[in-house]
Amino acid sequence: MGYPCRGAAFACALGLIFLVSSPLSAPGTSSDSSDSILRHDLFVQIDPEAHALLATDRLTIVAQARPLRFSLAPTLHLDRLVLSHPSADEPGRDLPFEIDHQAAPGSEQHVTVPATGMHEGTITLTAYYHGTINDPPKEPRHLRFVTPSETAGHIGPEGLYLSSETQWYLDVPDSLAEYRLRVALPAGWTAVSQGKVRSIGACPSDLCSHQEVSLTEWEPIQPAEALTLVANRFVAKTREWSSPGGQRVQLGAYLFPDDAPLADEYLDATARYLDAYITVLGPYPFDSFAVVENFFASGLGMPSFTLLGSGVIKRHYVQPYALGHEIVHSWIGNAVFNRVDQGNWVEGLTTYLANYYWHERSGEQDQARDQRRLMLRGYNLHVPPERDYPLRQFTQKHDERDNAIGYQKAAMVFHLLRQEIGDEPFWRSLKVLVSRYRGRRADWRDVEQVLSETAGRDLRWFFAQWVEQSGAPDLNVREPLARPVSGGAFRLQGTVAQAGTLFEVPLPFRIRLSDGTEQTVLIHVKDAEQRFTISLPAMPLSIEIDPEASVMRRIPRQDMPPVLNHYVTDRQRSVLPALKEPVGTTHPFRDIVKRIEAQDSQKPASQRTTIVPVVHDLLLPPEGSVLVLGTPSFRTALQPVLEQHCGRRVRLREGGVTIDGKAYDGPTIAVLVSCHRRDHPGSVVTWLYAVSPEASTTVARLLFFYGWNSVVVFQDGKAIARTEWEPSQTRKEVVIDEVVSDR
Repeated sequence: MGYPCRGAAFACALGLIFLVSSPLSAPGTSSDSSDSILRHDLFVQIDPEAHALLATDRLTIVAQARPLRFSLAPTLHLDRLVLSHPSADEPGRDLPFEIDHQAAPGSEQHVTVPATGMHEGTITLTAYYHGTINDPPKEPRHLRFVTPSETAGHIGPEGLYLSSETQWYLDVPDSLAEYRLRVALPAGWTAVSQGKVRSIGACPSDLCSHQEVSLTEWEPIQPAEALTLVANRFVAKTREWSSPGGQRVQLGAYLFPDDAPLADEYLDATARYLDAYITVLGPYPFDSFAVVENFFASGLGMPSFTLLGSGVIKRHYVQPYALGHEIVHSWIGNAVFNRVDQGNWVEGLTTYLANYYWHERSGEQDQARDQRRLMLRGYNLHVPPERDYPLRQFTQKHDERDNAIGYQKAAMVFHLLRQEIGDEPFWRSLKVLVSRYRGRRADWRDVEQVLSETAGRDLRWFFAQWVEQSGAPDLNVREPLARPVSGGAFRLQGTVAQAGTLFEVPLPFRIRLSDGTEQTVLIHVKDAEQRFTISLPAMPLSIEIDPEASVMRRIPRQDMPPVLNHYVTDRQRSVLPALKEPVGTTHPFRDIVKRIEAQDSQKPASQRTTIVPVVHDLLLPPEGSVLVLGTPSFRTALQPVLEQHCGRRVRLREGGVTIDGKAYDGPTIAVLVSCHRRDHPGSVVTWLYAVSPEASTTVARLLFFYGWNSVVVFQDGKAIARTEWEPSQTRKEVVIDEVVSDR
């Protein structure tokens, strides 16, 4: 995952933030803008039942002798703005301000202090404001793309969520500020935010308007891009973790009562990831890390905590691509900030370290290879050449194309960079990057500078090629020809051809030999046509490009395993519901059709999925990918079409299915199968077959989350078997010239 808004890493963690005493470098300057907020001293009293807050914010600002412009949520009312006198003995004076009422409904409002009320230098303003924050979370609009529920912020009896997108405090763009925060909440509520907890107790009567109110105070630790505050009726559990170097970090789990028994599982996983990543990135940047449960669907990461929806918490979200990803964001994204206007390198590096490198580090080489393959397939399916854009243009994830470029391609680029400069300089450079830019913003050029310095090499060509240029190398082996030489050896010759934009890239070959062995050879490719000659101890049978998926490259759709995502990404898509029930009756398959139609309603007519009525002989549309929703009543019509594209690997039966000779039987069996269309390379035919309507209820709801397997077998709605069918054309046969060569 990543981070969708300033100050929060998307799908990261939530908890308390504390300053470490370890020898990290000092925080950098607070802002790149001419007007900048250096510090907030915030007091906020929250009334969840009324969706209301009452706030006082004392701001320390570096200002210019010109109008000062703040952003603020449109539902909040600024009552007073007071400029403190330089002398503490003199009372402050009220400043005039103007509210921008021209903003579009629902957008932020702007508060402008005229130039006549300002002077250049560091000033202190105190803002008094109140209002409501009541934007109940809405279900995400995406059919196949995991996003959090959509809200700008909410205060209510079900929970409190205030982020940078809420605009719940006065802000100036691009400020990196320290935040001192005091929050008053009804008794029984627990607040979680950034900073070091200074005290928790009853709220003094001079601050709070009624009894039974608790006050929590956080002191600032380092500059941050934004401030996030959440609160609920949590059951809290904490423990202390110590690194091998002696750094102490408080681990926390703030969960709802029903999920409180999961606390130890999350605390144990957090400790495992901290153990691993301090060796890669240096000391953990904060004094604490907490997993916090949210009242709506989310996966958000702020400095030292992750905010995860209840559904996610219940699914044991402790995997490296999940909780591990959020913890890596503590260093990359929440201690070192991204310079958004210059692109987003943060998500690619975090994805590389968490989603991929964890497996390599753990010795899980097969899983590591599978992650690289998944990254390549995601890019190739979701980013056709005409929709590609340079990595440097990626800022945040809006759809699967952005995810494939900003997360998956970027992670592969870091993998290539590591291969280019070597392990020791690469890992050392990451620690330098975190140390140098802690509390500051960094962009791609800063990353390039650190890597070049550490490697002792000019890497301008690498970043120009992979970051500033769109696309990936389109490589193909042509005319592989082998001739026998003396002693039973062979000489293999051929050409690596590049189509389109040229890239410089190391390309590994795997060559299968007649004696049952294999050899891997690395060829450095940089031209449109690169000739190669390889000496081999036995006759070569076939040659395969990049078998371990270590190179970012273009792969033809028909050369990848057939999966549901082939259907999802095809320009032409059809759905064929093979149902005998009348249209007005309910069936989970009809729900799939309705969801597809609702999703496509926002698209131009030419991009919408075609709903094809069933005919007796089950003819498929002449072009594109097809999703067939099959039931036993159409089994005899489905089977011959299935065999046309899948061969005899799948057999549909009245009470089950047989996949590659293995039978799965029972009324709760369903199967999702994808095969390449034999008549249209690059397209697939996907079958979702359910023995009964009940077997498809859960599968129909979650269908598009199973996009990366050729076969998924479900029982009682749970996946019990998965596999991928590798296409045969990934290997190219070698032509043997029987003429013996003496050279």
